[in-house]
Order: sequence, then structure tokens, then C-alpha cells
Amino acid sequence: MKKHALFSGMMIPVWLFLGVLITGSLYSDYSHVDQAMSELGAVDAPTHLLSPFINNFPLGVLFMMFGGAVCAMLPTSRLGRLSGMLIGLHGLASIGAGVFVCDPGCAPVEPSRDQVLHNLSGLVMFASLTLANLLWVYLARSVLRSAPFSWFSVVCLILSLVVMPMMAAAVESGEAFGLYQRINYGVSVIWLGALSWMLTRERYARSLNGAVA
Repeated sequence: MKKHALFSGMMIPVWLFLGVLITGSLYSDYSHVDQAMSELGAVDAPTHLLSPFINNFPLGVLFMMFGGAVCAMLPTSRLGRLSGMLIGLHGLASIGAGVFVCDPGCAPVEPSRDQVLHNLSGLVMFASLTLANLLWVYLARSVLRSAPFSWFSVVCLILSLVVMPMMAAAVESGEAFGLYQRINYGVSVIWLGALSWMLTRERYARSLNGAVA
């Protein structure tokens, strides 16, 4: 069971890519460059009811499964378990973002309660995955004994943060927000998929060593 839960982390970037691609294709004139992913589930969107069931809810479950697997694999590491809990929290917030959907356009002058809760869920998603990434800059060396993955974590963290000011500027201009959001989140889930692969390989190595012993 733990093996399948670890593998769920590798499924996340693939599911996200296909889910957004498929949902976007059902939304006439939807722009992956200019529009936020949240607009796929906005109140006035043609994919309003469909998007959470393709994207937010299954992805939330995958994140929580992987977060639980990280905690189970690193029972003696407080930081390791914390990273797993943060990944699980990210999954819970993803489900929250699907339950509390955007107002029309996702940027109303007077946001509704659902819009406020959607924004809060998005903030939790960003903070939790960013902190988990940061923890693995250290954990990659202490747990996996992998300096390359530590540096990979650093690069992904920097890339995801660098585009944040660009996203803020895009909100004002109304152009390219979707592109910067996809870079920001895409880098983070690619990092997560790589972490899943590293942990799966580590688990296999441990089981092999145990069998030899």
C-alpha cells in the first residue's frame, strides 16, 4: 500500500497537465496563457461543475496519499514527517479550492464568501508546498544522501518564487497570468514527482538491502 501511495506523487504532474488540458478544451476560447486555472471552475464557466471533479478533488486525494506515504516512510525524522503533513495539507487545500469556487472571472471587486475561501485555500496550497520544498533542500542530504536532489530542490524553489512578482504584475495588466501561474505550480509539482521517484527508489534500495541481509 505504501508503495502505491509513494507512486501517487509521480502521478500528480501528469494528472495536473492532462486535467487542465482536457478541461480547458471544453471551455470555449479559454486561454492557458492569460487565464488562471481556477477560472475553469468559476461560477460562470462552462466547466464549472466538471473542473473540480477532474482537477481539484482527485489531485487533492493524490497529494494526501503521497503526504501520508512520506510520513510513513520517515517515522523517525521530524522534518520528514512535517514535510509529509505539509504535502497532505496541500491536498486538503486543493479540495477546499474545488469546493469553494471562484466568482465570475475570479477577480471581483467585492468577493463573495466562496471567493474569499477559495483565495485562502490557494494561499495554503502555495505556502504548504513551498515549505515542503524548502525542507527537502536539507532532507535530500540528510535522508537521501543526495546532493544533486538538494540542488534540484533549490532550483525548483527559486524558479517557483521568481515568477511570483510576475504573477502579481499580470493581475494588474490582465496578460500572461495563466502562463506564470502554470510555471509556478508546474515547477512545484515536477519537484514533487521527482521527490516521489527518489523516495520510491530509496524504499526499493532499503527492501533490497533487507533481503540481502
